Amino acid sequence: MYALNKYGIIVEDRNELKKFVGPPLGDSFQEFYGLSNEETITAIKYYREYYTEKGIFENLLYDGIETLLKKIKDCGGSIILATSKPKVFAEKILEYFGIDKYFSYIVGSNLDGTMVKKDDILKFAIDSCGIKDLSKAIMIGDRKYDILGAKKLCMKSIGVLYGYGSREELEEAGADFIASDTDELWEVLG
Repeated sequence: MYALNKYGIIVEDRNELKKFVGPPLGDSFQEFYGLSNEETITAIKYYREYYTEKGIFENLLYDGIETLLKKIKDCGGSIILATSKPKVFAEKILEYFGIDKYFSYIVGSNLDGTMVKKDDILKFAIDSCGIKDLSKAIMIGDRKYDILGAKKLCMKSIGVLYGYGSREELEEAGADFIASDTDELWEVLG
């Protein structure tokens, strides 16, 4: 909202901006509001101006997420975060909420606008962690970008309904499983 306001675009309902969650931010500014390449670069600067100081901490953990992360870790699972969010912000958020201890590796986009596509981020995570057998890895995500990124790399995926995507979006993208909450996700993970 802050960045769009700089262009005189007033968004009355925050829910209208949920479509920004998942795809690269620059793509969203262009697709949903028709910003040019130059305007998009500036809009991202405006977004980060607000986000770096305040917006980064305007989050809440989903119900049951810390318990789930602990269970996975306690069972010997390795949790890797592969996000389109810039890595530096993802690390701060995990640390702020005290859940960074559950993650063995964090991959995110770069502040210079490189490595923003989900499949590139996933591929980097897989290669960096030395994962050779993708049958032992699974992508968990709440948007079609997560599921499509996994499909591109021939990985299994679980779509979760406690995020920003809908069941329809996740099914259309081809999620192998869908979980409505963290308890159901734990069951699916088995």
